[in-house]
Amino acid sequence: MIRTTFSIKDLENLSGIKAHTIRIWEKRYDLLTPMRSDTNIRYYDLQSLQKILNVSYLKSTGSKISAIAALSDKEIEQEVRKLAQKTHQSNHLLQELKLAMVNFDQELFNSIYDREMEKGDFSTVFHNLLIPFLEELGRLWHSNTINIAHEHFISSLIKQKLLVEIEHAALPFEKKNEEPFILFLPENEMHDIGLLFLNYKLLKSGYNTIYLGASMLLDSLTFFQRNGQRPIFMTFITVEPTPKKIPRFLEQFNKKMDHAHLILMGRAMSQVSHKHLSANHHVINSYDQIEKFIQQQLEEPAMV
Repeated sequence: MIRTTFSIKDLENLSGIKAHTIRIWEKRYDLLTPMRSDTNIRYYDLQSLQKILNVSYLKSTGSKISAIAALSDKEIEQEVRKLAQKTHQSNHLLQELKLAMVNFDQELFNSIYDREMEKGDFSTVFHNLLIPFLEELGRLWHSNTINIAHEHFISSLIKQKLLVEIEHAALPFEKKNEEPFILFLPENEMHDIGLLFLNYKLLKSGYNTIYLGASMLLDSLTFFQRNGQRPIFMTFITVEPTPKKIPRFLEQFNKKMDHAHLILMGRAMSQVSHKHLSANHHVINSYDQIEKFIQQQLEEPAMV
């Protein structure tokens, strides 16, 4: 079920405006009109959430709250759209992306993205803008501030950009590795943006890949070891398996894949002790390290 009501703490988490300040603005300027539960606890609808995000953005551009409060909701939205399309200040970008997400505003998202792409390449935009935003998205999700509709909407837009860049990166050229890297997500792991970007980085650097995507059974991967082939597998763990289940996942991988080399990325891996890693398991903590690591390992006979 799509979430349509929010607590004042949710508004604080999303907007960065303290709950105490929001209450003052309600009394002084009649900025928001909270609803009340049967137990007299205030809560807000989606329109209120959109408004406080818009107000927060206008405040960050230097507008005074008294002037903002004098505007109608429609005038506030128009002013936000006008400023968002003009501004080039990096400290406003995350706020703009949150606005695009909460308002389900694809046009605003594309405007932000196109503006940043004019200043740098895709890797730069992904590292400097989209990764920080995805980290913020995770925080908002875990605090139950946003619902699944918001996450799916913004994730789909980011994936669209990734797929376009992957298509361009996969244009025919001489490959650096004969056997492809096999990119997959474990069973029940559906967060594939990190893996998609890893695929982009490898293709851009001239490596041959096979991208399998989300929720792959380990039994299905044995196909790639036919006829004595020894490909290198890569995965990106965000949610599944959980850190407690990762050691079992690694054991099963080694058993089914005969200790094939497995490169692991994702925030869940930071919670796994090195004692659970075998010699064929390689944990990489950042995209910047991946190509250097691969170049080093491909020179060793065990990885070829």
